[in-house]
Amino acid sequence: MSLPADPGTMGRVLPMTMPRLHGSLVVLRAFESGDQDLVTSVVSDALIPLITTVPPDGDAEDVAAYIARQRGRLQEGAGYSFAIADATSGKGVGQIGLWTREAHLGRATMGYWVAPQFRRRGYARDALATVTTWASSFTVLHRLQLFVEPWNTGSWRAAEACGFEREGLLRGWELVGDRYKDMYVYSRLTSA
Repeated sequence: MSLPADPGTMGRVLPMTMPRLHGSLVVLRAFESGDQDLVTSVVSDALIPLITTVPPDGDAEDVAAYIARQRGRLQEGAGYSFAIADATSGKGVGQIGLWTREAHLGRATMGYWVAPQFRRRGYARDALATVTTWASSFTVLHRLQLFVEPWNTGSWRAAEACGFEREGLLRGWELVGDRYKDMYVYSRLTSA
């Protein structure tokens, strides 16, 4: 995923350790065992288990496996899976990922979710802004992109507030449950 670090490559190589990132409202950190309540709280959400690997039930073993998967994403080469935590309490409120499998092509994909009980408080926007600023510091990444269902106004408004531009509608782009759904594609160039 990355080249050996040397002074000539600083800023071009993505780190192989999980950083801890601080925004205004959030701290982005690796998932912890204490995040089990957060994950359990979203298993009954109408969408999150369909578009993520959150288990569709609250089984403690499945929830623990989800947390373990998030902790292993970087080592497996998928990218960075951050727990979104409230900056004051430290309590987990959601997840945001910077998926870097296409970093060699100069691009990364972002995705995020916030538990229903924590929505409309600015957490998604602050988490997205924080990851975007951090990711833009790596010259290996030229393009950041994300995909949002057209009805998900809160999500695409957060993207637009962070400087992402809607490029178009991708028809039948994402398998959600048992149906292919349309998605807006948003991007932001790191030089912007």
